[in-house]
Amino acid sequence: MEFTLDFLRLFSLGLFYVSPILLILILIIIFMGLMVGKREGWSKSDAVYYAFITATTVGYGDFHPRKKLSKYLAIAIALVGLMFTGIVVALGLHAATNAFKTTHADDKFIEQIEAQ
Repeated sequence: MEFTLDFLRLFSLGLFYVSPILLILILIIIFMGLMVGKREGWSKSDAVYYAFITATTVGYGDFHPRKKLSKYLAIAIALVGLMFTGIVVALGLHAATNAFKTTHADDKFIEQIEAQ
């Protein structure tokens, strides 16, 4: 349980520190999604939905751009989404690593790993 609480504490703290970057990336995804939606004639909610489905690389396929510029924007949305996801995954890995080291600081296991 101590590991889980340390992980959640470190992960939350990391999210707090990088929240300005994550917020900017989210706003970029929304803005580009609205641009695609306007060009394609979609509602705002459909455009934002499409942007986040594309950014998270889920890609259901229920909406897809037909115009050339919209397709290029879809690529940009996916790239920004990968940056967003990469940051969150890196924070999770960092929090898990540090929580493990903190809760198992006196274990022989860590000494063996560091010796290799």
